Amino acid sequence: MNNLEKSSELFNERHYHCSQAVLGAFAEELGISEELALKIGGCFGAGMNEGEVCGCVTGALMAIGLKYGQSKDNDYENRSKSRNLCMEFYDKFKAENGSCICRDLLGYDFGKPEDTKYIHESKLYLEICPKLVESATRIAAELIKD
Repeated sequence: MNNLEKSSELFNERHYHCSQAVLGAFAEELGISEELALKIGGCFGAGMNEGEVCGCVTGALMAIGLKYGQSKDNDYENRSKSRNLCMEFYDKFKAENGSCICRDLLGYDFGKPEDTKYIHESKLYLEICPKLVESATRIAAELIKD
């Protein structure tokens, strides 16, 4: 199963948050268990439940960080590489989707109870979020493969 199929399965079939679906799609190739990836991504969905940075974005950036992030003192090469890839991801996602902010992408704010109620009752997240999961997974896969 490729990254796109895995993120789709995690989000659409197994009903994990967007952040979990995107990070979980890369778990195996990044050397962590799916269970650990799902736990790590667990608090980032719905823009950290406040309509802030989209969980698809945070999930993808966590995957990029696991691949290229600084893990040793004075490892400025990997720090720079991960920062540059972060900015490249952010720019590509924003160009494709118009924003990296959950409330802007949905047009409603998970930080407001009345908006959260509407998002769930209308199933708006089932209309918009699968496309964002796909976009984030595809862009991250391109950057991680390079």
